[in-house]
Amino acid sequence: MADTRRPLPPMIRIRQTFARPTVADPAAEMTAQMQKLAPRIQPGTTVGITVGSRGIQNILPMLEAAIGVVRAKGATPVLLAAMGSHGGGTETGQKEVLDSLGITEERLGAKVITCATGRAIGATADGLVAHMLDSAFSVDAIIPINRVKTHTSFKGCVESGLAKKLVVGLGGPSGAGQFHSLGQSQLPRLLVDVSRIILEKMPVIGGVAIVENAYEETARIQALYAEEMLDEEIKLLAWSKSLMPSLPVSHLHGLIVEEMGKNFSGTGVDTNIIGRLRITGEAEPESPVIRYISVLDLSEASHGNATGIGLTDFVTQRLIDKIDRKATYLNNLTTTFVTRAFFPTWFDTDQETLETMMFCLRSIPQEQVRLVHVPNTLYLTDCFVSPAVLPDLTDTDRFEILSDPQPVTFDAEGRLTLRVGNAHA
Repeated sequence: MADTRRPLPPMIRIRQTFARPTVADPAAEMTAQMQKLAPRIQPGTTVGITVGSRGIQNILPMLEAAIGVVRAKGATPVLLAAMGSHGGGTETGQKEVLDSLGITEERLGAKVITCATGRAIGATADGLVAHMLDSAFSVDAIIPINRVKTHTSFKGCVESGLAKKLVVGLGGPSGAGQFHSLGQSQLPRLLVDVSRIILEKMPVIGGVAIVENAYEETARIQALYAEEMLDEEIKLLAWSKSLMPSLPVSHLHGLIVEEMGKNFSGTGVDTNIIGRLRITGEAEPESPVIRYISVLDLSEASHGNATGIGLTDFVTQRLIDKIDRKATYLNNLTTTFVTRAFFPTWFDTDQETLETMMFCLRSIPQEQVRLVHVPNTLYLTDCFVSPAVLPDLTDTDRFEILSDPQPVTFDAEGRLTLRVGNAHA
């Protein structure tokens, strides 16, 4: 058999600097922001605060603070699971997810209400239905709390945030089902139009939006009255996008990712970072452009859910061995983006995986091959680049060169030894 492997070029460690606005004390700021909504909280009432989104930094102390403000007004705070179809759309599954996030009555001192049944509360002129969980009718006031950020499957004036928490999260399995049944171009309109019905018909007094910076730190906490929620969320989304991390360059021959996983992105590898959607019938992003993507491992925190593996080209046997196929398939069948669960080519070792990717780039002289090597698609501050990328990194305010070119080596088991986590500057 012909040799289908080719060595990698040496790699240079760099550090990127991104904008870094930070909230010094998220709990104190949540308390301060909740004071804006406090006059709308009536003594003796029950106030539902939404929970269920994964990956929000400082969420437990922020929830504690919000609960404290509600209780100080003489009202009873409860936590409403607002998770769409996550957790399998069942009460048991919702509780398991919330428990894994530390969102429990024991930890936060407020009752956690899970629910899997709902009802329609209205419809738009063109037939979009506003669904609402039955649990939302057990409270006198609702305060959605969620992170505002760009989505991994669609783009619009609103994406992930308070509107989505109302429409899809509190919409339960039915709301999530409608959301995932539409083409991506229709989703922003759905979120805006259906959330208007919910804001009109449900006792949403306001919400709290959270924005994070490129370092996964809390950058802003902002309380919004119900009547200003949509307009202000549009502004916050635009600002959050200005804080997003990115790869050092937008055109690559190869991207090496040490780990993928649900703890890094809902799609395992962030579609905004890699420039791939792979949604049948939808156009791909114009940038970034990456010819091949190799992923070496699946994070333990993913518990076998390899959603997004279909966005990659080369993976290792180690990653394949960790996959829970049913969990992966269920996630993609729910969204209907089934190509994201398709398996790429896989190889026994890191070395064979990466050298095979290089073989597919054999028409390009090694000194011209443009590679970037990152730990995952969430933390992009430190990474490696090949020498061909270096001439593009002229912005000294953003890029710092940390090492000379280092050879890419592998241990006796074929595992990559040059890693972002253990490389030396």
